[in-house]
Amino acid sequence: MLRHVVLFKLADPTPDKLQEVKDKLLSLKGRVPQLLDIEVGIDVVRSERSYDVALITTFASLEDMNAYQVHPYHVEVGSFIATVRQAAAAVDFIID
Repeated sequence: MLRHVVLFKLADPTPDKLQEVKDKLLSLKGRVPQLLDIEVGIDVVRSERSYDVALITTFASLEDMNAYQVHPYHVEVGSFIATVRQAAAAVDFIID
C-alpha cells in the first residue's frame, strides 16, 4: 500500500476558497479507480508555518498512484488547484 500526502498553501485562503478546494479534492473519490481512500482536511491552527489544506490518499501500489496522476479527472482537478495555490509539498511512502 502507498500513502500519498500533499499539503497546499493557497494564495487567498478565504473560508469559501478553502471549502471549494476541499470539495474539489473530495470529488476525486469514486472517479479515479486506483484511488482506494481519500481524506481532505483544512488547517485549524493557522500558524505561519502551516499549510492550508491537506490531501491524504491511499493506493495499492506505486503503479496505481502513477496511473492516478495522469487520470483525466485528476488532471482536471490539478489544473484547478494550480490556479488557487501558492505552494505545495508532497510525500509518498509505503504503509503496512
